[in-house]
Amino acid sequence: MRTFATRRFLVLIILAAAAFAVLVSLGVWQVARLQWKEALVARVEARVDGESVPASGPDAWPALDLTEDEYLPVTLVGHFVNDKEIHVVFTLTEPKGPLGGLGYMVMTPFETDGGWIVYVNRGFVPRDRKDAGTRREGQIEGETTVTGLLRAPHQSAWFAPGDDPDRNEWFSRDPRAFAQASGLPLEGVAPYIVDARADPAPPGGIPQGGETPITFPNNHLQYALTWFGLAAALVAVLVAYIVRQRRGG
Repeated sequence: MRTFATRRFLVLIILAAAAFAVLVSLGVWQVARLQWKEALVARVEARVDGESVPASGPDAWPALDLTEDEYLPVTLVGHFVNDKEIHVVFTLTEPKGPLGGLGYMVMTPFETDGGWIVYVNRGFVPRDRKDAGTRREGQIEGETTVTGLLRAPHQSAWFAPGDDPDRNEWFSRDPRAFAQASGLPLEGVAPYIVDARADPAPPGGIPQGGETPITFPNNHLQYALTWFGLAAALVAVLVAYIVRQRRGG
């Protein structure tokens, strides 16, 4: 019986040690994620209001690091292809401009002077202004310059409805999918989107640009403390068990 109890005790210690190692490693991982998130926030805050650079062309796309370059201010020169705009369903809860609520972000192909295309998020429009015919003054024609923030593609959330190209209602932000639905050559479409900066006096008042959310959820410290707390609780329970067993023995 004593041998059996000893073996059971050793198994318990081994299992507790393994669980402790897992909990501590999860806590350490969250600390690393916290440091990464804080560095990301600092980098974005330092760059969003900085000087813009020319947007990367096709030669640079294969080596482009969209995670590293996201929110980089860029400039484009060319013209909008207004008859192929895309509408991404969006709820603007904290508008910087006068409009908000449920509506759409208008993604319009922009053909650069180099011949390649970038989808430009021109900004927010309310639901009743989805049809471009209701906002003809905002359809910019001719050569123009766009300055905005480079954004990586984003797929729709798992709980969101699927994209509906036939109704031109999208939940993802994927320039390749936009181009395919619009019949544009995929090889000539940039792998990123540019969120246009706010225009203080946009023609016709909309789309309402400059609505890029610069917020990053950061719960990593809370998660780290939770994992470390569970590890400490495990040790406390194990110590209490050992003390009780010895007193009982």
